[in-house]
Amino acid sequence: MSAITTGPGPGNTSVTEAARNRHFGSLYSRNVRAVVARGLMATKSSNWMVMLSGFFEPVLYLISMGVGLGAIVGSVQGPGGGEISYAAYIAPALLAVSAMNGAVYDSTWNVFFKMNFAKLYQGMLYTSLGPLDVAMGEIFLALLRGLMYATGFTAVMGLMGLITTPWAILMIPAAVLIAFGFASFGMGITSYMKTFQQMDWINFVMLPMFLFSATFYPLSVYPQSIQWLIQAMPLWHGVELLRQISVGVFTPATAVHIGYYLVMIALGVLLTTGRLRKLFLK
Repeated sequence: MSAITTGPGPGNTSVTEAARNRHFGSLYSRNVRAVVARGLMATKSSNWMVMLSGFFEPVLYLISMGVGLGAIVGSVQGPGGGEISYAAYIAPALLAVSAMNGAVYDSTWNVFFKMNFAKLYQGMLYTSLGPLDVAMGEIFLALLRGLMYATGFTAVMGLMGLITTPWAILMIPAAVLIAFGFASFGMGITSYMKTFQQMDWINFVMLPMFLFSATFYPLSVYPQSIQWLIQAMPLWHGVELLRQISVGVFTPATAVHIGYYLVMIALGVLLTTGRLRKLFLK
């Protein structure tokens, strides 16, 4: 494969060499939009039913447990001590799950195929694109999926009469923040995986988070030692953040939950960018 040059003449350099000489070196070319545009074009020909599957799963849980089990459970104590229906209690938690599912699917399985089979990122980094362009572009695509899931699920909550405060509209950007956290780490972690068997560990980690992040039951039902473990999980912070927003109750813990995801995003982007640089810009 011949080098792509910047123009005629013996003194001209290849595009990749020029990338290494710019202000940000080989890291960033300020062209994230090219990665996003390519991803959107590819999505047009993909199976939309596969994309929507991550949205329907939490909705089915909400209908089956929120309506079915909720008729037996009745009212429960929500954030701030007020009484809310069981469906209203688990709906924000399932919204967090929906945002997580959308972001994780795009940043793990899609990335796994592009990295190990299509060799897409290797080809991208042979151009002027840097690893930060690729990382942010792929993460942004995952955020679009998380935003789609969050908007659709919030609409379902509205149709079911589970939105009782104008503050609830903030659940959508909060869900995107949650998706950002998971997407930024998902791509970096996937870069270590080489086989489909290794990818099964993603579901092995996500399932306990889904079941034990106070999604269906309050944190107080668990033993103290288990509570500390649950509070270290990223999904728990998302669940608690969206529950507080859903009823318009904000405490100092709200800032802690947001801060958790901001740190998670920063570390995830650093991990993903570093891994792409190490793998393809040796």
